[in-house]
Amino acid sequence: MDPVRNPFAPGAGSPPPELAGRDAVREKMRLCMQRLRIGRPAKSVMLVGLRGVGKTVLLDQMMKDGEADGIINIRIEAPEGRSLPAMLAPQLRLALLRLNRVANARHYAVQGLKALAGFASKLKLTYRDIEVGFDYDPEPGLADNGDLEGDLSMLLEQVGLAAKAASTVVAIYIDELQYVAEPQLAALISALHRCSQKQLPLAVIGAGLPQLRGKMGEAKSYAERLFDFPEIGPLRPEDAAEAIEKPIKDEDAEVDDEAVALIIAETKGYPYFLQEWGKHAWDIALQSPITVRDIESASKEAIAALDESFFRVRFDRLTPKEKQYLRAMAELGPGPHRSGDIAAELGRETSALGPVRNSLIVKGMIWSPTHGDTAFTVPLFDEFMKRIMPTKDWTKAQI
Repeated sequence: MDPVRNPFAPGAGSPPPELAGRDAVREKMRLCMQRLRIGRPAKSVMLVGLRGVGKTVLLDQMMKDGEADGIINIRIEAPEGRSLPAMLAPQLRLALLRLNRVANARHYAVQGLKALAGFASKLKLTYRDIEVGFDYDPEPGLADNGDLEGDLSMLLEQVGLAAKAASTVVAIYIDELQYVAEPQLAALISALHRCSQKQLPLAVIGAGLPQLRGKMGEAKSYAERLFDFPEIGPLRPEDAAEAIEKPIKDEDAEVDDEAVALIIAETKGYPYFLQEWGKHAWDIALQSPITVRDIESASKEAIAALDESFFRVRFDRLTPKEKQYLRAMAELGPGPHRSGDIAAELGRETSALGPVRNSLIVKGMIWSPTHGDTAFTVPLFDEFMKRIMPTKDWTKAQI
């Protein structure tokens, strides 16, 4: 098998050769955009799911779908430690400059750029990380009160008015949304609410870990009425099979049914892992069709590659106490687990482990499906923890 022709693409946010099993949520997004464009109400979309399920890939594909329909897209990633205004301001400027080229929208776009100037100048002292060029002088009283919730609402309203005049939609795509601080998240939800009330064609499409749904509800109680929260999980067996078989067939090669079944069993249908197994299976196979024996060899290579990249990059961010907590979780199995059971595994009181648990939630390593439960946000991480901390020595560390 020619490695140059290998169709599989494991990597953070790398688009797979076949985006299988996601047509329904893409269609939901398409309908949302088309309804907003003609002034009909529509819920924005928040993609929630574990690591490795393809949320970023799906977010980017939705952007491509929208661009093909003439939607104006804004794309940001919410890294830890940066403010929402700092991420939004330069991208909103670019969107407004695009709208400024549309004759019917020019007046509103200029008003939006004036609002952006006021917004950034007033909040720069608060957040200290806002950097954006000003194309117009601020207009007094327009998004310049220094209150994020009110100013962002006024700014996005101006953007929405410009989009309406241009007969298009402005779609704000935000990845890793769970890292946005709650007051800033509340301001974003409030601003979208205002645009929705005024039937303006502006949408916010986010992606984040499962805790995002609860975080948004805590930020604003009416968030559930503004957003749909489709859960992005592992692929169904038939979709996982398509994700493996079609790229191989497109390269005029074949894979045995038993080999496909073994890949699905090993990966549990998680899209990132399917790409990793597919890549190594292709590279190991000497000829078509790819067989079960090829998959057995590929599994060792795929696990080693995941351990050194996908899993290890997260493990290396952990403190010794956090590693011990996750190792105790792994000892109990994939999860979710009761916090008391994890504490018992460590020989500690549940309350004493609260700070470590909270730190792991902030880092996006675990989440709480229900009150008192704890689960990994990274699929198969329990197996990795057992491989990297294989002996009982982990129980001797102080926590």
